[in-house]
Amino acid sequence: FLVPNVELPSLCSTRFRSGPPGEEAQAASQFIADVIENSQIIAKEDLCIANGKLAWVLYCDIICLDYDGNILDASAFALLAALKNVQLPSVAINEETGLSEVNLKQKNPLIIRKHPVATSFAIFDDTLLIVDPTAEEEDLATGTVTIVTDDEGRLCSVHKPGGSPLTGAKLQDCITRAITRHKEVKKLIDKVIKSIKPK
Repeated sequence: FLVPNVELPSLCSTRFRSGPPGEEAQAASQFIADVIENSQIIAKEDLCIANGKLAWVLYCDIICLDYDGNILDASAFALLAALKNVQLPSVAINEETGLSEVNLKQKNPLIIRKHPVATSFAIFDDTLLIVDPTAEEEDLATGTVTIVTDDEGRLCSVHKPGGSPLTGAKLQDCITRAITRHKEVKKLIDKVIKSIKPK
């Protein structure tokens, strides 16, 4: 199981206060949970160690260090990059004792089934769309929409938290742009992952 948590501490922006998670952090955490569920980024069976007995639970804490808007895209990118780096130790069940034995020397990469990429748009009265908006652009916009697509150009999720309505044609335009952007972002993520892998 994957359990996401997005944190927006007061050090990342003056708009956030110390204390329990605010509304924006909770909404971002729920968005990431929905992306995990809807995109099928990993198969739950891949986290199973012993059927009906043991399974891995991965806690994904995404902490924003410098907020300038578009937290949903950044959180989805961070999640994907982190999961591509996960190495799970080998676990076997001892038949005699029934206890699990962990082999830290033998690690297996997590199998990433889909590569969801989020693309956010700031909407200005249904006439203008801005991709990857800053915090200032989000504040000035009449609404926002985030489109999540996978490798095959399939729509995984649409997140539209209120604001001005979007016509079907504009929504289709956003989806088309998100599919195009997915390819660019996936290349960047793969390049970064490759650069940090030990040779």
